[in-house]
Amino acid sequence: MKPVPDPTTLRRAPVQRRSAERLTRILDACADLLDEVGYDALSTRAVAQRAGVPIGSVYRFFGNKRQMADALAQRNLERYAERVTERLKGARRGDWRAAMDAVLDEYLAMKRTAPGFSLVDFGNQIPVGTRQAEPNHRVADRLTALLADYLTREPDTELRRAFLIAVETADALVQLAFRVDPEGDEAIIAEMREMLRAYLGRVLD
Repeated sequence: MKPVPDPTTLRRAPVQRRSAERLTRILDACADLLDEVGYDALSTRAVAQRAGVPIGSVYRFFGNKRQMADALAQRNLERYAERVTERLKGARRGDWRAAMDAVLDEYLAMKRTAPGFSLVDFGNQIPVGTRQAEPNHRVADRLTALLADYLTREPDTELRRAFLIAVETADALVQLAFRVDPEGDEAIIAEMREMLRAYLGRVLD
């Protein structure tokens, strides 16, 4: 599992193992504090203290807490993609239903268990500027690249649009499910699966 986010989200990418391990501790501390105090009360100083590193080490990688949370979101996306990939290793190639279950199940598992994920996930609480950089676009792009070969489909505009619609729909309904029940209302999640199967069946069958 990759310990660090994409270097483009960092002020300076780690080049030595010790530096990478320090960055991992910083992001782990950020995730834990998000669960404890929320994003508004999060501070780079508190993260440094929790991670056991000098405040300068935080600023080596991040200019502010927003950049730190965005890096955490990018790491979440990397870990999510790895979990989906691992889940599909035993699935039959071309089975989009197995792919959909993997995509949903791994997201729900991270939402329930990954520190800080309920606030940041892939960046939903962070203003990220241009529409192309919005979190659900990030996820749709990553799923298109990740699943096109598995589904024996071209990673074209049609497939990317289908994934974006599915991601936007799932995002809204997952938020509803977790507002109704902190663990995710199973009835709403079941209805969401049926909706996505109907839509993706029309596009992918």
